[in-house]
Amino acid sequence: MPKMRISVLRLGHRGERDKRVSTHCGLVARALGASEIILCGERDEGTEKSIEKIAEKWGGKFRVSYSSNWLKTLREFRGIKIHLTMYGEPLMRVVKKIKKRGKKILVVVGAGKVPGGVYHECDFNVSVTTQPHSEIAALALFLREVFGSQSYEKKFAGAKIIVTPSARSKIVEKNKI
Repeated sequence: MPKMRISVLRLGHRGERDKRVSTHCGLVARALGASEIILCGERDEGTEKSIEKIAEKWGGKFRVSYSSNWLKTLREFRGIKIHLTMYGEPLMRVVKKIKKRGKKILVVVGAGKVPGGVYHECDFNVSVTTQPHSEIAALALFLREVFGSQSYEKKFAGAKIIVTPSARSKIVEKNKI
C-alpha cells in the first residue's frame, strides 16, 4: 500500500475558548502519524507556536499553518477529504475504501457548529460513533484505523527527548542528536 499523507484541518478555532482542544488535536495528529495541522477560524499564533514547540522538542516533521478560508482550503486540496462527524457513515464501514483511495487525505475536525457546506465538500462524512463525543478522540480513533498499529510504533527523527516505555517508572532521556 502506498504511503499516506494525512493533513488535519481544525475548523472554526475560537482563540481563548478552543486553544487547549486545538492544541490537543495537533498533538494527537502528530503523535499518531499525520503530517500537518491547519488551523482555521480566529488566528491564534500562541496555539500555532505551542504545537510547533512540541514538534520541535519531540521530533519528526510536523507542520502547523493557518488558513483564513476553510472553503478555499477544502476546494484546493488534492486528495480525499474526510469530515469527522457523529452524523456520518460508520468509520468501520468506510475505512477500507479510504485506505484504498487515499494517498493524500485531509481530515476535517470541527469546533462549534460546522457549516453545512463541509458535508457537501467532503468525499466522506465519517462517524466513530453516533453519540456526542470529543473531536480529539474521533481524530485519534480515525488515525488508528487508517494507520493501524503503526500509529503506536512511530519513531520521530530529531527528537530532543525520548521516553522509554516502562511498566513502573518514568524513563525520559535527552537525545544526543
